[in-house]
Amino acid sequence: MKKVSKITRRRFITGSAIGVLGLPFLSLSGRNVAPGDRVRVAVIGLGSQGRSHMNWFNALPEVEIAALCDVDKIRLENAARQLKSVNPEAAPDLYTDFRKILDRKDIDAVTCATPDHWHALIAIMAFQAGKDVYGEKPLTYSLTEGQAMLTHLKNNNSIFQLGTQIHAGENFHRVAEIIQSGALGKIHTVRLWKTGGSPGLGFPQNETPPETLDWDMWLGPAPYAEYTPVRCHGTYRHFFDYSGGVFADFWCHIADIMFMSIHPKGLYSIESRGERSYDGISDTPRWIDVDFRFKDLDVYWTTIPPDVPDSDKMHIGAHFEGSNGSLTCDYNNRLISIGNEIVNDIPEIPVTIPRSPGHQQNFIDSVKSRIQPESNLDYVREMTIPMHLAVISFRLKRKLEWDSTNETFTGDSAASYLLSRAYRKPWSLPI
Repeated sequence: MKKVSKITRRRFITGSAIGVLGLPFLSLSGRNVAPGDRVRVAVIGLGSQGRSHMNWFNALPEVEIAALCDVDKIRLENAARQLKSVNPEAAPDLYTDFRKILDRKDIDAVTCATPDHWHALIAIMAFQAGKDVYGEKPLTYSLTEGQAMLTHLKNNNSIFQLGTQIHAGENFHRVAEIIQSGALGKIHTVRLWKTGGSPGLGFPQNETPPETLDWDMWLGPAPYAEYTPVRCHGTYRHFFDYSGGVFADFWCHIADIMFMSIHPKGLYSIESRGERSYDGISDTPRWIDVDFRFKDLDVYWTTIPPDVPDSDKMHIGAHFEGSNGSLTCDYNNRLISIGNEIVNDIPEIPVTIPRSPGHQQNFIDSVKSRIQPESNLDYVREMTIPMHLAVISFRLKRKLEWDSTNETFTGDSAASYLLSRAYRKPWSLPI
């Protein structure tokens, strides 16, 4: 690549797509791509979802997996072997410290599948290093982190895609078209649900971290805690130090169809009810129900399905109630009720929303075209805000009033305090 040594890889890759610059979805899948034209991707965090990232992006012809990173050497080495088994030509460099990846000028983008408390900092530092980011959900640990991410994305002209893979599917696109057509009338109520919650996890003793795990780096900006396996891989999500439980994990996957379809505005009231697990050290919700009040819209989240048709068949779902009818859906199914008729589609409603070329392909196309993808940061940050506020209401056990314009609570200093969290030294959140 000597002939492009005087320009950045971002400019070079953008130039290679100049012939179709401006199209919303550029798809180069299936072509023979010269090595110098490939988007070089590093995968940070190699649990089950991180290995999915690795496999997804490895399958795209115009991508090269250039590096893998995990603070657990066993996971790192297993992932490298797995990649080699499906792509014998793969030769990624292996790291336990993601900052070494960000120092490399030859890496164009990173994917982040770390625990939630690392999402924002890794993304911001990647933006600052001139790299684009495909980040796992939930978007951030706190609301303030999302504000900082958006600032740094815009300052660095970066591309970001949230890992809401279901967003790219046909069903969500069709549901949005039906609702936006007006066939159901004005939507006045939305009911969202996800079954299940955080288990107790018992009362295990603290242990010495395995030599293959850098526990201090795993904790990163989170408060210091002694190591016990249940605080780490797989079950970290059930601790408020790192996440917000099943609710925070799945909110974006089903709230996505609400925002995609009607984009609610003017959230002003949040009231959570629920309990934490009572048989162990986890502290995120065993169950949580939330009432949200938007301008001209009521939204209800429940841990058990609401009393609407077919909801008992869906472990996660959304129910839209309009003045002329209703629609119930999950990731792959929909049930439309208008008058006495129950159908799964309204064929006369035309296709009006461009279909995705695939969630990961959408990201790579955006890296090349510099056009933000479907699950872009502006969109997903707004979608994530109600989740953060509901968690705060749960923790404080009271109803909260919200100023959507200024993104602050009204007359509640304790709630406002929980919008952010001081990072453990030496880490700090760039503002």
